[in-house]
Amino acid sequence: MHDLDQSPSTHGSIEMARLVLVSNRVPVPRGRNQSAGGLAVALHDAVHRRDCLWFGWSGNVVAADTPAQPRITQAGRTTFVTLDLAESDYRGYYSGFANGMLWPLLHSRVGLSEFRRSDLMAYNAVNVAFARALAPLLLPDDVVWVHDYHLFPLGKALRDLGATCPVGFFLHVPFPPPALFNCLPQADALLRTLAAYDVVGVQVTEDAENLNALLHSLDIGVRASAFPVGINPDALSKAARRMESGPEVLRLTESLGGRALILGVDRMDYSKGLPHRFRGFAHLLRRFPDHRSRVRYLQIAPVSRGDVAQYRTLRRELDELVGRIDGEYADFDRTPLRYLTRPVRRGTLAGFYRLAHVGLVTPLRDGMNLVAKEYVAAQDSDDPGVLVLSRFAGAAQELDGAILVNPYDPDEIAEALNLALTMPLEDRKARWRTMRDAVWLNTAAAWAKRFLSELGQAASSAARGTAKRPGGEDGAAGPVDGSHHH
Repeated sequence: MHDLDQSPSTHGSIEMARLVLVSNRVPVPRGRNQSAGGLAVALHDAVHRRDCLWFGWSGNVVAADTPAQPRITQAGRTTFVTLDLAESDYRGYYSGFANGMLWPLLHSRVGLSEFRRSDLMAYNAVNVAFARALAPLLLPDDVVWVHDYHLFPLGKALRDLGATCPVGFFLHVPFPPPALFNCLPQADALLRTLAAYDVVGVQVTEDAENLNALLHSLDIGVRASAFPVGINPDALSKAARRMESGPEVLRLTESLGGRALILGVDRMDYSKGLPHRFRGFAHLLRRFPDHRSRVRYLQIAPVSRGDVAQYRTLRRELDELVGRIDGEYADFDRTPLRYLTRPVRRGTLAGFYRLAHVGLVTPLRDGMNLVAKEYVAAQDSDDPGVLVLSRFAGAAQELDGAILVNPYDPDEIAEALNLALTMPLEDRKARWRTMRDAVWLNTAAAWAKRFLSELGQAASSAARGTAKRPGGEDGAAGPVDGSHHH
């Protein structure tokens, strides 16, 4: 690392500094057909106009336990730096602690969590290994932004190596109530690592309140603030208009035969409420039989984490539900429910969003859910579709023009779908306009600007000596809640 003891007071403008992003996966450009997750999309849209170093796991798993050398790829103003993971580290850090314990816990699904102390040790060890690989690449004026639950301890690992540059952390998933989070063995130790950060961000105020209650109870100085993440709505809208006449959208339009389209787009994950959603659609067909010949439901659900037992169980459940629903309601010339488990390119998805009369987004719990915002951005202002949205998605706090549902109630989903499918044009326009304003206000660029501005202020405060430099339990204090960020 270059000049690790560089004083924070010499940092230049945070807008001019190089931004160092750290995330579990790094979206190294591989070609037009690569699909990208919500985190990668949000960050790309937020930072593509500045010098950036993006560091994280390559996605490759190797047999050797010897430390891997970073792989460096340059694309425009972004330098991608990736590390491979050893098989044992992948099992413990990624499949074990991050996705077998933290993911279900943070989504309030404690019953699905599986804790092994060896997994926690691997999780901490990989975070230290990431820090050791990243530290030599840091410049004195860099600004480091760490992302998501895989990397809670990374900031502390960097501080332990002597890093003094501003370091912020953003959690993209929900944070549960304190009583649930305390089910995690050694929860206090994990929370204390957050003191190393200048700023801690979450999606919505409720998540900030949950996390801050724990930080306060442990006398940890840092506080979480809400920074609702967004998309690039102009780009999405432009892609939707362009793809409206594309071959895939035309094929889908022709196959519908004039029927209305209900569209769902989700990674295959138990937090997304897909079985509940399928049952809701089945209730629509049973309770409102007029829709049987008038509507088609397309669910796109690319498989993820197929090596985790809970995900294999979920896929079997969905396969059975699709067979049962289509077996009961299909005819020799029509299938009401279409189900894809492979990814679809973002441009094509934009066209599908625009075509869909209803966007169906009903997670059981979600930090934000950018699909909901993408659906809104893709709509035709003269004939917009209707968003049916879970009240447990972070996006529900902003998209008040959606029809909000409790995803645990299939009858409520069915009733919302019936309302959406029969809603008059003027009502659809009025609902869409309120959501459009929110989506265009809280963009990905605005989200990044707010977070990095907060990080710059915290770093300046530390440099002036008005707050202790993070690294221990008395880290720099931040706002108590995020209400001023909405």
